[in-house]
Amino acid sequence: MTSTIQLLAVASDLTAREQAAYLVPTLAALADENRLTIVLSLTDGEKTNVQLQEATGLSQALVSHHVAVLRKAGLVTSTAQGRSNLISICCEQLATPVQWLAHLATLTPAGQQACCTEAAIPAGTATIDAD
Repeated sequence: MTSTIQLLAVASDLTAREQAAYLVPTLAALADENRLTIVLSLTDGEKTNVQLQEATGLSQALVSHHVAVLRKAGLVTSTAQGRSNLISICCEQLATPVQWLAHLATLTPAGQQACCTEAAIPAGTATIDAD
């Protein structure tokens, strides 16, 4: 038996073009694998640059570069702590784009079904370059 899920529409007076312009900076920042890896590494709490290097396997220069891009997009914040900076996720900045995308996904019955089941990465879809 299939049930229809009632979800609140994402309230917006913006046109589709304006919504896209709003979403692009966040989605563009997250579209880079290294930046997304940093964000995912921060899901269990704030980290220093050194801890992000260890968690991601990226060099200090790459971590700093990608954190700067994420900070510019408003996705992370840096708080000085002694000689280090603690980097943390800005959940508020992620919330609205995620809500808009979730709403978009639920506009069809198939989308509603997919949104309400446990998410898993299909086997064989993740690739890791071994250099």
